[in-house]
Amino acid sequence: MKERERRQGIVVVNTGEGKGKSSSAFGMVFRAAGWGMKVCVIQYIKGKWQTGEQKASERFDNIEWHVLGDGFTWDTKNPEQDIKTSREIWEFSKQKILSEEYDFVLLDEINYCCGYHWISGQEIADFIAHEKPPWMHLVLTGRNAAPEVIEVAHTVTEMTKIKHAYAQDIKAAQGVEF
Repeated sequence: MKERERRQGIVVVNTGEGKGKSSSAFGMVFRAAGWGMKVCVIQYIKGKWQTGEQKASERFDNIEWHVLGDGFTWDTKNPEQDIKTSREIWEFSKQKILSEEYDFVLLDEINYCCGYHWISGQEIADFIAHEKPPWMHLVLTGRNAAPEVIEVAHTVTEMTKIKHAYAQDIKAAQGVEF
């Protein structure tokens, strides 16, 4: 593993309507952990859902996992609470990033918060450009990535949905979706 001072931190955005944004990011989480990097995962939307990735992370002593969202909020009954929760998670995320304790940070589903205007894309982009340690890898997932965030990222992938099992009345499958 490169020493932090010699490492160029990469900012990755996974966005789009298709499946695989978080799954791709979790692959990077385990890759980084496998190389001995200290990893922090912060989930914005998922709520208290138990996932296979989170269970697998418990086998690593260098992955810290935080599930902080209120759950699937696109059918929200309380948008004020969603904004408050998102802002609190964003402040927590900034503290974790600025602590310089981690080599790799995943902000899972943060892009939704921008799409719903709960957090400003410009605010996130400014933080990335001016405050994120230059050696830290940062991954942001979720639909509706803000144009400002896309602009400051090094790598942006848009997942395109061609077909999804849910449209065929197949429920989320353990081991595939969670």
